[in-house]
Amino acid sequence: MKQYTSLNDIKNLNTLVKKAIQLKNDPFQYSHLGKNKTLIMLFFNASLRTRLSTEKAAKNLGMEVSILNINATWNIEFEEGTIMDLNTSEHIKEAAQVISHYGDILAIRAFPSLTDKEKDTTEWVLQSLQKYASIPIVNMESATDHPLQALADAITLEEHNTVQKPKVVLSWAPHPKALPHSVPNAFVHLMHRMSNNIDFVITHPKGYELDTTVTKNASIVYNQEEALKNADFVYTKNWSSFSDYGKILPIDTNWTITQEKLGNARFMHCLPIRRNVVAEDAVLDGNNSLVIAQANNRTYAAQAVLQEILLGLVKT
Repeated sequence: MKQYTSLNDIKNLNTLVKKAIQLKNDPFQYSHLGKNKTLIMLFFNASLRTRLSTEKAAKNLGMEVSILNINATWNIEFEEGTIMDLNTSEHIKEAAQVISHYGDILAIRAFPSLTDKEKDTTEWVLQSLQKYASIPIVNMESATDHPLQALADAITLEEHNTVQKPKVVLSWAPHPKALPHSVPNAFVHLMHRMSNNIDFVITHPKGYELDTTVTKNASIVYNQEEALKNADFVYTKNWSSFSDYGKILPIDTNWTITQEKLGNARFMHCLPIRRNVVAEDAVLDGNNSLVIAQANNRTYAAQAVLQEILLGLVKT
């Protein structure tokens, strides 16, 4: 693996999932791979699970870790040909090249603006760093994707599935803030990769359709209770409108996931989650909640990815 910017960088998903599960049993078995190697983590946005799990994954592999909260230093310029006489102090051209001399792998977290759809969908931050950096890139969540979360979700499904072809439902839920599309997009990407073994349904109110280039031919049901019938897994996540970009549309709050709606299905969410808004306490505290298992799997998803990249560096 030369980089990890999307699930498309994984040649065999099933093999990588099994490798990640194996790492859980012996996290330090490849601690020699990262010796004298450094992971640089750039955060344009705050993080809890992604930061801690990726750092732990790198250290399990014997790597050194350098972390920079980029917006706490100075503003980076991304535009080509700009006259930098305002509030930006360094251009990405220099920054990416310099960073490449300080580390062996570069991990990036950069959220969308949710105001400029065209700019966000081009993944301008991620693409700029890919263009000018000379070391492998890992996407720790970008404007439109979160492939580390998706891999952790694949691990979780593999560990907890008990039926031949489970029904998996991605359900929108209410939220007081406008949130990105990266997690639902990543989960949809995952479901497309697993389509032969999954019965997948998306449910949300009208007006909250995701990018059709992502959802493609996925089944979309606008009635949540109908969509949830006979579900084995319910993955709940809020996202803002894509058509009316970044907006929260007036919607009835009864899309909150309750224990009654969930039934016997297993509940998944990437966290953080607003209790009794996205899902009620009974769901999160119940025996069918997998949210902590998902969070734990973030370490082994990141470790499996970093291990594959390190093996690629050894070969080159």
